[in-house]
Amino acid sequence: MNLSMKLHSPMKWAAILAVTLLSASGAFAQEDRPHASPAMAGGTFIFFLLIVVAMYVYIALAVKTIAEKTNTENPWLAWIPIATFVLLLNIARKPIWWIVLLLIPLVNIIIVVMIWMAVAEARSKPSWWGVLMLVPGVSFIVPGYLAWAD
Repeated sequence: MNLSMKLHSPMKWAAILAVTLLSASGAFAQEDRPHASPAMAGGTFIFFLLIVVAMYVYIALAVKTIAEKTNTENPWLAWIPIATFVLLLNIARKPIWWIVLLLIPLVNIIIVVMIWMAVAEARSKPSWWGVLMLVPGVSFIVPGYLAWAD
């Protein structure tokens, strides 16, 4: 009995290998579907570029409006990418050197929340609105609420 198991064992392994290779052959076959054209890929890129530009304009306009409503000088800094953080620090009445803390991983998350909490307080809103900046979808609503809510 032991001899027959030894003889059947290579046969089993060969059968298992054959079934595995035959079932996997579809994964290695070439597809006959037409692939996306370069024009379609360019259109997708332009679509995402427009979304990014729209988000940038929205955030910059919200920060500029917040700066104007809190009587912070130089609200036009909202349109310059790094200067936006300087403007937010001025709105929040935090020291400018905090911008260095934004370069430290994990610390930057806490600093951004603290800045937005102070911005919310500057707009006479509850400070927990700054904590909402941690929530991915809501983080786009918070600047708009702080800018245009009465």
